[in-house]
Order: sequence, then structure tokens, then C-alpha cells
Amino acid sequence: MVRAAVQRVPSGPSPLFISPSLDATWFPCAAGAHGDSELLCMKAASMNAHQSLAIGQPIETLEAVSPAATEPDAMVRFEGISKTYPAYRGKPGVNALENIDFASPRGSITGVIGRSGAGKSSLVRLINGLEKPTTGRVIVDNRDISALAGRELRLAQRSIGMIFQHFNLLSSRTSADNIALPLEIAGWAKADIKARVTELLALVGIADKHDRYPSELSGGQKQRVGIARALATRPDVLLSDEATSALDPQTTRAILDLLANINRELGVTIVLITHEMSVVRQLAKEVVVLDAGHVVESGHVADIFTHPKHPITQSFLAEVIGDSLPVSLASRIVSEPSAGGQAVIRVQVRGAGAGDTVVARLARELGLDVSLLSARIDEIGGQHVGSLTLGIPGGEDAVTRTLAWLSQYQFSAESLGYVA
Repeated sequence: MVRAAVQRVPSGPSPLFISPSLDATWFPCAAGAHGDSELLCMKAASMNAHQSLAIGQPIETLEAVSPAATEPDAMVRFEGISKTYPAYRGKPGVNALENIDFASPRGSITGVIGRSGAGKSSLVRLINGLEKPTTGRVIVDNRDISALAGRELRLAQRSIGMIFQHFNLLSSRTSADNIALPLEIAGWAKADIKARVTELLALVGIADKHDRYPSELSGGQKQRVGIARALATRPDVLLSDEATSALDPQTTRAILDLLANINRELGVTIVLITHEMSVVRQLAKEVVVLDAGHVVESGHVADIFTHPKHPITQSFLAEVIGDSLPVSLASRIVSEPSAGGQAVIRVQVRGAGAGDTVVARLARELGLDVSLLSARIDEIGGQHVGSLTLGIPGGEDAVTRTLAWLSQYQFSAESLGYVA
């Protein structure tokens, strides 16, 4: 069994620490409180290596939670979770999470988004068992991981892979050796390790970087090594903690495409922790919005993008899709109608061809000469989502009729004013 070594380090960016007695990576671990220093502990091979993974050894199982206690299709489920960090060195306690309830469907990609301090880091530590909830349960693959400790916890963690923002690669090891680390700790035979590493290097698109050291790799290549290492022991859940926030936009898109491909090919459930709604838009199918430790909104990405209810969600969406109108149009909008002018109405649409359909039906059924003033359509969560800005001839009566018709067919719409 690999024993965890513990060391207290100064605050600031977490450096990479190596145990003098064992070549392994240091990962952030549970600290009793948040303070000027952070307690780090060594979790062998991305927290998901275990001796029972060795070739030829039977994989032990843990007692599962009764199916009645959790949704049968939920890979990760939070039930009434709260997390409070106690007072520390004269600093008051912190309520990091309160009354958290949500589920990540098996085989899905769920984005968890929030501003700094929203509770994202605490949430991901609860999933991999590095923190214990103050109240509630965290169910991972029908196991109550929040109730496990010691050997049972380590056994459960073997099925949870972790991708880090700053890669956490060993500078003294090549790409292949970094990927091999969890397999070495798990006791795999050398020939099996070599075959698995070769397979993973090809999967993440860096087969030609086999013998390169981290200092010889770009940021995107380092993250590909980190992804391969997280997949080494074939986990069922992959946690991505701000995995693209240190990368440029082009590399970010490439890494997100890779994760989408891994999800499709391997069926791995991915929980994506991020503060960027553009990442959620490109990759996730489900989204959970955190604010000040609370889930303020959750659901299918397309639903949240078309019908955001909470101000924090609306602010995220404004940053990524922009509700701003073209300057040439926005500068002409006034609050009162004028003779021969048009009312300006913005409509949220969803589904392939929905934009064309709503304009045609609105014109036909209400007998209006509808103008399309501006439009934006994106593919979000596998669905077409966007907004149309329409010009409707007439005054307040035309606006009332149009909004009522749109509401009847469950289109979200708002009146923006009038143009001459």
C-alpha cells in the first residue's frame, strides 16, 4: 500500500513536490480549514491507482447504495450537501456549499460553472473524497463516497480520474513515464504498461512525444499528457478542474474536442469545473451554476442558454453569446413608436430551422410584415440555440399581439423599443 506523506507549504501557486522515498506526484488534499497555508498530501497516481488494479488480481468491490436511494442513471449525485470549513487561526468559518442537490447523468458531460469563491473547488474535492461534507451524501456510481475512509476510500478513488489546471507532471519523467506512473503504483506488468501507454498516447494525439520531457512540451501537449495519465487506469468518472484556463483559445478548443471524443468513445462521465461559459457551451450537455455556495440554476445546457433565470447565469451568458445588438440598430431604438416605424422584439429560438419557422408563422398567422433585423445562432449542448431580433410594423397593439402569440408557442421574447 502507498502511504500518504504530508507536508505543510507556504501559500501561493502550488509547486510540485516529490517524496524522497517514492517517485509520485503531490496533489492538493483535504485541509481542516482554509488559511495562509495549505495542507498537501500525496495521492498516488491522480488519486485513482490501487493495488487491486494490477493485472491478474481481482478488483475488489464496495457495497453499493440501494438503487432506491439514487437515480439509476446518475453517475454522480449530491444529496443535501453542505460544507463548512471551521474557524482557523482567528479567521471565521466559511460556508463553502449549502443545500446542494444535483445529479450528473451516467456517460454525460456536466459543466459546473461559477465565479471565484462560488464553491467549485470544494465541490470537486467532495466528488473524489478529498473532503467530507458537513451534511448530506455524495454518491459516485451508486457508492456513498462521503461515508468511506482509509482503504475503502482509496479503492473507490481508483475509478475517478483527475485533470488539473497546471498539469502536475513530473519534470524528471518523460511523457510516457508520467502516464505510466499510476499503472506502476497499481502493480501492472511492464509489458502491459508499455502497451497501455502507447494506446493512450495515440488516443490523445501525441504518439510522437513519447520520450519528451514536460519542459519540451507546449501547454496543450502537457495537458494531453495529463489527460492520458488520468485515463490510465480506465476510470468511470473524469474530473476536469479548470483544465483549459491556462491555455490559449485555439488550444482550449482542441483540448475540449479531445475530451468530447473521449466521452463519445469511452463513455466516461465528465464533470467539468470552470468559470468560462464558452467552455460549457462547447462541451457540456448539462450545466450547474454555482453562486456563493448555492446552486442557483441547473439543467440542460440548451435550456439554460435559452431561458436563464438567475442574474449570475444571465451575466455569464452575456459574456459568451452577447445580447448586444449591432451598433447601427441599437443607436436607433427609442422608447416611443413613430408613424411608419417598427417595434423591436427579441426572440430566443431553439432547434434546427426554428428561426425560419417562427418568422414565417408569425408573419402568416398574424398577417404582419415581419423584418429580421439581426440574428445569432449557435450549436449548444448538441442543439441549435440563438436569438432573433425582429421588426414588427405598428405600435403597442402590434407588440402586445406578437408577444402573446410567441408566448402561446412557448417562445421567450422581450420588447426592446421602436425604430423609425
